Amino acid sequence: MELILVAILAILTGLTVGYIVGTKKSHIETEKIEKKIKEEAKEDAQKILEKAKEEASELKEKAEKLLREAKEKFEEMKKEAFLRAKEEILKEKEKLEEELKEKKRELSELEKRLLRREEYLDKRESTLDKRENNLDRRADFLDKLEKELEEKKAEVERLEAELLEKDMKITQLIEEELRKLEEIAGMSQEEAQEELMRRMEEEIRKDLAIRYKQIEEEFEQTVEKKAKRILATTIQRLATDQVAETTIAVVDLPNNEMKGRIIGREGRNIRAFELATGVDLIIDDTPEAVTISSFDPIRREVARIALERLVADGRIHPARIEEVVEKVREEIDQEILNAADEVLFELGIDNVHPELKKLLGKLKYRTSYGQNVLQHVKEVAYLAGMMAAEIGADVQLAKRAGLFHDIGKAVTHEVEGSHALIGADILKKYGEPEAVINAAAAHHGEAEFTTVESVLAAVGDALSAARPGARRESLEAYIRRIEKLESIAESFPGVMKAFAIQAGREVRIMVEPDRITDEEAAFLAHQISKKIEEEVQYPGQIKITVIRETRAVDYAK
Repeated sequence: MELILVAILAILTGLTVGYIVGTKKSHIETEKIEKKIKEEAKEDAQKILEKAKEEASELKEKAEKLLREAKEKFEEMKKEAFLRAKEEILKEKEKLEEELKEKKRELSELEKRLLRREEYLDKRESTLDKRENNLDRRADFLDKLEKELEEKKAEVERLEAELLEKDMKITQLIEEELRKLEEIAGMSQEEAQEELMRRMEEEIRKDLAIRYKQIEEEFEQTVEKKAKRILATTIQRLATDQVAETTIAVVDLPNNEMKGRIIGREGRNIRAFELATGVDLIIDDTPEAVTISSFDPIRREVARIALERLVADGRIHPARIEEVVEKVREEIDQEILNAADEVLFELGIDNVHPELKKLLGKLKYRTSYGQNVLQHVKEVAYLAGMMAAEIGADVQLAKRAGLFHDIGKAVTHEVEGSHALIGADILKKYGEPEAVINAAAAHHGEAEFTTVESVLAAVGDALSAARPGARRESLEAYIRRIEKLESIAESFPGVMKAFAIQAGREVRIMVEPDRITDEEAAFLAHQISKKIEEEVQYPGQIKITVIRETRAVDYAK
């Protein structure tokens, strides 16, 4: 554009110059000059125009190139902006999705809480319904018992009348027998009375034995059948593993050189370990093993785990020992609480004082006659609850009584006294119901039973202990108990031989048939069982079987 303006300016300049020259020269010269100037100007203008066209073409090419580059750059910027926008959208989408997931999680948690709450309310409602049904059943059961008592009372009155009548007949018979004896044998009155008293004593003993057997058979028909059904149903629904009782724990070592590292220089490591754990560490000639001895099962368990970790780690010195023992002790405390929570959850028991829960968890590390006490009390709780459901008693209260009846065993190594009475004091301290306290105090006969639920807890305790394989005892105590059972049975007149079988849970007695009648055999079994109860301590119950056998032998010649 500038070149065009220059060309126009040059033409105007040429015209102006021609005009000036023309004024000075002649018209011809002016025309020639003017023509020449015009031609030159035209040529220059043509050159300028061609050059301007060329430059314009170059500028156009440059403009087109710049336009193409601008378009390309615009496309790139557009793509970059689109990608950035897409990334931002994706980020926002991910953020929204994360927030949505969080909201869904919160809603899910809320739904779970609501469901748990509904389940708890349903369970609570079901428990209340069951409790109401149990109360109704219990009332029916008590009414039935009351009727049975009335019937028994009437039966007793009838028997008293019969006895009075028999007493009068016996008096008449005595007088008649005395008269007959005096007439026939010529005895004196005193001799006749002695002979008659001997006969009457035999008759009375025989009548007593027969009557005892009749009463026992009636009792078995009315009570034992139902008791067996309840107990069989209960026992069939429950089976648990038992662990062996021990006061020592053995820790295996990778080699015998480790014993020297455990002892330490001048015994500093073993002293630090025993001081930190409160156990005795026995290092003897046993290859690749050391023994931990302690009466406290929790200390023993802490020491065992701590020593195993120290041996595996290899760093054994007083500071490290204290650190590991403290850490293990914290883990055991937490495990105690977890064990208690698990048992309470399984049984559906709540509202338990934290300290009482801790004592319950400690029973996991306590054994009695080889039976783990925590498993034992859980088993007793199940048994008591199932029996309570059968007879219409309070199921939850029976379970609670069964669970806490042996709580005193958690502290018997710390407090002097019977675990039953100690447990009752603990339960009273932490506000447990009266039936639960009574179950703890009375389950070994150290107090009187006051509720049906406490009786059921004691029955469940006996069942759990008496179940074959549930408990074990030392060989010496076992042998002494067997010998004592046999000697008690053989101390009665008419007994030939007595055998204690089934690990002392049954005593079979052979009697002389000419001295003991069938009726007297039942009375003898009762007398022996009473004497065993008075003189022998044993878990569970012992069956007394009296066998009377008559043999007639002859030979064919």
